[in-house]
Amino acid sequence: MKLLTVFTPTFNRAYCLEKCYKSLVNQTCHEFVWLIIDDGSTDETKELVEKWKKEQKIEINYVWQENQGMHGAHNTAYEQIDTELNVCIDSDDYMPKDAVDKIIAFWKKYGSDGVSGIIGVDSFTDNKIIGTELPEGLKRSTLFDLYYKHGVTGDKKLVYRTELTKQFPYPIFKNEKYVGLAYKYYKLDQQYEMLLMNEVLCCVDYLPDGSSQNMLKQYRKNPRGFAFYRKELMKLPFAKFSFKYRQAIHYVSSSLMISNPRFLQETPDKGLTILAIPFGILLYFYITTKTRTA
Repeated sequence: MKLLTVFTPTFNRAYCLEKCYKSLVNQTCHEFVWLIIDDGSTDETKELVEKWKKEQKIEINYVWQENQGMHGAHNTAYEQIDTELNVCIDSDDYMPKDAVDKIIAFWKKYGSDGVSGIIGVDSFTDNKIIGTELPEGLKRSTLFDLYYKHGVTGDKKLVYRTELTKQFPYPIFKNEKYVGLAYKYYKLDQQYEMLLMNEVLCCVDYLPDGSSQNMLKQYRKNPRGFAFYRKELMKLPFAKFSFKYRQAIHYVSSSLMISNPRFLQETPDKGLTILAIPFGILLYFYITTKTRTA
């Protein structure tokens, strides 16, 4: 069995998916499976993938589902994957030609059941590192500590042990399509650290229709998903007060959007939530105003 699954959630991205495909075909090591989770595409994605499968240049698995959003596509991916490791490469991104080789070699040398996976680096398409590099001399860290203790910024590429990513599935809320992916990652942080590998594993192209470019609209359309996510982050045992307070503000804002009269009963920290109400109200009006005029 191959060691790694590269999985790609996609929704109506046939126009850019070929760049990802070509980068995988050009890998110096083909000891991986490419799993495509088609989250309800209505374009020619299926036909395109069928053509690539016939080329037999890399092993491809394709799964179509009704549209559930990014987190729902991740749920399906984790249900399907049977390799030891997995990494998500989005449909508008691609991997440097030696990325798979580096992941496999690094894991065979340093990997163990004592860690949840590997944290690598993302770059822009011009090869400039997104945010900061990983701290020199630091071999292990949780993802949370990397950002909030060691001061790392920018998107990083996460390679996880598959048996762990099958835990903590993302909830699906009716008529909503978003729950923060970091929910699962921070849950795993409570059990394991990750190995740090200061190598570029993914080149990122932030397209105008990408989820990161439409966060205010996501916030407005998915208030239950956002409320759930913020409540979970408020529970983190290793988070500082300032971090939890920000989550409480967002929780209040999202609760107002769904007109939830029980938000004080449902919060994991009632006192903190009461303190967050004034700023939560301000954030609520900011989001609703911005999305109404967008």
